[in-house]
Amino acid sequence: MKEIQVPSTVEQLSPTRVKLTISIPFEELTPAIGKAYKEIARNVNLPGFRRGHVPAALIDQRYGRLAVLQEAVNAQLPDIYNQAIADNKLHPLAQPEVDIEKLEDGETVELTAEVDVRPDFTLPDPAGITVRVDSAVVGDEAVNERLDLLRQRFATFKELDRAAAKNDVVVIDMEASQDGVEVPDADSKGLSYVVGAGGLVDGLDKAVTGLSAGQSKTFKTTLVGGLHAGEKADVTVTVVHVQQRELPAVNDDFAQMVSEYDTVAEMMAGLRDGLERIERVGQMTSARDQVIDAIIEQTEFEMPQSVLDAEVEGNRQGIEDQLARAGLSVERYLAESTDETAKTPDEFWAGVTSRTERALRARLILDQVVEDEQIDVTQEDLSEFIVNKAMEDGMTPDQEAQHMMEHNHMAEWVSEIRRGKAVDLLVGRVLVKDSDGRKIDLSLISPDGSLAAPVVAASSAGKSKKK
Repeated sequence: MKEIQVPSTVEQLSPTRVKLTISIPFEELTPAIGKAYKEIARNVNLPGFRRGHVPAALIDQRYGRLAVLQEAVNAQLPDIYNQAIADNKLHPLAQPEVDIEKLEDGETVELTAEVDVRPDFTLPDPAGITVRVDSAVVGDEAVNERLDLLRQRFATFKELDRAAAKNDVVVIDMEASQDGVEVPDADSKGLSYVVGAGGLVDGLDKAVTGLSAGQSKTFKTTLVGGLHAGEKADVTVTVVHVQQRELPAVNDDFAQMVSEYDTVAEMMAGLRDGLERIERVGQMTSARDQVIDAIIEQTEFEMPQSVLDAEVEGNRQGIEDQLARAGLSVERYLAESTDETAKTPDEFWAGVTSRTERALRARLILDQVVEDEQIDVTQEDLSEFIVNKAMEDGMTPDQEAQHMMEHNHMAEWVSEIRRGKAVDLLVGRVLVKDSDGRKIDLSLISPDGSLAAPVVAASSAGKSKKK
C-alpha cells in the first residue's frame, strides 16, 4: 500500500505543547473509503443481502455517507498522525487530542491534533563535568571486619550458668504495656541479642545485665516500631538463655570450610577482592547518578506539566495499591519503616513528586542524547537485558522473553536499553576521580566489579626491537 501524502503545519502552543494541522487530499482516502464500506458491510445484516455483500448505496442510505468517511479517516488516523509527527520532527510524550475540523464528501479533510512534546534544550558538554566517588581501595580493617562476620556466622554457643554480662549472647522474650494494657504487635519471643550491642530499645542493655536464665525485669522506654512508635511504654524482658559465643580459629581448615580457598592467605585475598568489587560497583552507580544530576542541573527547560501530573498520579496510585496489598496505610508505613526519611504523609508524597520529576527530566535528557548520538540497540544488547531481567524476576530468559512479547514490552525495553547506553556514554566523557584524587576509568569496571585489562592500541602492541 502506497504511503498517503498528508501536508501538515505546526503551531507551538507552549515549549512543551504543539498543535498539528493536517490536510488530507480527498483522493488519498479513496482506498480507505473502499475498505470502510467492506468493514461496515461485514457488520450489518440487511434482509435480502448476504453479510458482507451489502451495496454501498444501501450503506449510504442506512448509515449516511458521512459515517463511511468517518470510518475511513479513523482507520487511517494512526498512520496519518505518525507521518505528520515524523515530517515535523516532533517527539510526543502522550496521546494526542485529535479533532476533525472539516469532513465533507469530495473535499480536503482537515484534522488538528494537540499533543505534549519533548521541549527543545541544549545539553552541556559532559567533558566539563567532574564527579567524585569513594575510593575502591579496601584497608585491612574492612577485610578483618568481613572475616569477623564469617567467624560469627560459624560460631558455636556455650550455655552459661551465670548472670548475663557485656558481650554475652542472651535469648530473650519481651512484652510491652501502657498503663497495664498490653501493646499489640510489640512483643518478641526467642530474640537473640548481644549484651551491649544496642540498636533495639533504650534501656535494654542495663535491664538484661545481671539477669540469669529465667529472670525478668521491667523498664520504661520509648517504642521504636509499630503503631505506637515514639510512645512511652513499660517493657518486660525475660532472659531465656545466657550464652557465650565461641568463634572458630582462623586456619586453613576454617578457610576450606567457609570458602572455595585452601589457605587463609588465599581466603583473605578473596575477601579483599570481593570487597573491592563491591566498592567499584558503588563507584559506577555513584558516578552515573552524579552525572545525571549534574546534567539536569545544567539543563534548563520547561516541564510538560500534564505529563508530569499523570506520572505523579500513576506513581502515587501504584504506591497506594502496594501498601493496600500489604495491609498498610501511609501513616503506618512511615511509623514502621526504618529506611523512609519522611515523617508525615505530606512530606512523603512531596518526595514522590520530586523523584518523579527528576526521573522525567532524566528521561527527556537521555532521549535527546540517544537521538544526538544515534544510539542503537543490537540483538545482543536485548538478549543481555532479558537475561539480567530474568534473574531479577526469578524467571528463565525464555519466560522473560515470552512475557515481553505477550505484554508488548519490546519498545519500552529497547528505550530503556538505549537510555542506559546513553548514561554510559556520558559517564565515559566526564572526569571521574576518587576520594584519594586518582582518576578512575569506569570503562574498565565490569558489571560484577571486576577490573578488565586496559585495551592496548594496535600501533603499540607487538613491537620488537630491530637487531
